[in-house]
Amino acid sequence: MYLNIKSDSVFVADSHYNERKGQFLIFLKKLKSEEIKTSQLFLMGDMFDFISGESRYFIKRNQELIDIINELSKRVEIIYLEGNHDYNMKVLFPDVLVVKRENQPLCAKYKDKSVQISHGDIFTPWHYDLYCKIIRNHPLLVFLNMIDFGYFISKKIYYTLIEKDICYKMKNFEEFAQRRLKKYSSDIVIEGHFHQGKIFQKKERLYVNIPSLCCENRYFRLNDKFIGEDL
Repeated sequence: MYLNIKSDSVFVADSHYNERKGQFLIFLKKLKSEEIKTSQLFLMGDMFDFISGESRYFIKRNQELIDIINELSKRVEIIYLEGNHDYNMKVLFPDVLVVKRENQPLCAKYKDKSVQISHGDIFTPWHYDLYCKIIRNHPLLVFLNMIDFGYFISKKIYYTLIEKDICYKMKNFEEFAQRRLKKYSSDIVIEGHFHQGKIFQKKERLYVNIPSLCCENRYFRLNDKFIGEDL
C-alpha cells in the first residue's frame, strides 16, 4: 500500500531544535495559527537535536513542541521519518505516522509518479547499521535513563550537540545526487539528512534534498513542483 502525497504537502527537515536553534518551534506555531497552511506535513528527521521515547530529560526539554505536534496531528496528516537524532518516538506521537529507520524508504505516490522518502541515513556501511541498532535499543535506553542521575548523561549529550556546526554546502552535489538516485528505484527520491536544500533531475528521475530548517530558515512545499518557502 502506497501513501498518497497531497498537492499542498510541506516537507521540513533537520531543524536540530535546541535552545540556540529555535526555528522548529516558530514553524510549528505558524502551522498552529494557520499562517502556514497544509493538509499534509512531512517531518523528515532530526527535527530535535536529540530525543527518544525513553529519554525523560529530552522529553521534558521539548514538551512544548511535542504538545503542538500532537495538537496539529488532529487536523493535519503528519508523517515523521525518524532520523539519527530522533527515534523510538511512536510513544510520543500516537496520531502521527512514525516511520522508523528500518522501514525507510517510505513508498508513496504523487499523481502518476512513484516516490521514495527517507531521512537519508540509509544504504550505509554495516558498521553504521550496527551502531544505529545499538543506540535505538529500547532496554539499553531504559537502563541509561535509570542511571542518568541528575541527568548527567543527558546534559553531556545536550551540551555536546549544541556546539556542533552542522551547516555546510557540497561542492559536488550533482555527483552526490546521482549516486543517491542509484540506491532507489522510484521516479522521485526525497531525503533530508544532508542539509543541502537542492534538487537534481536526471532524465525522468528527480532527487530532492530538503533544506535544513536551522541552516536556511527554509522548507519545501510541493505544488506540482518543489518550491522553497522562507520561514
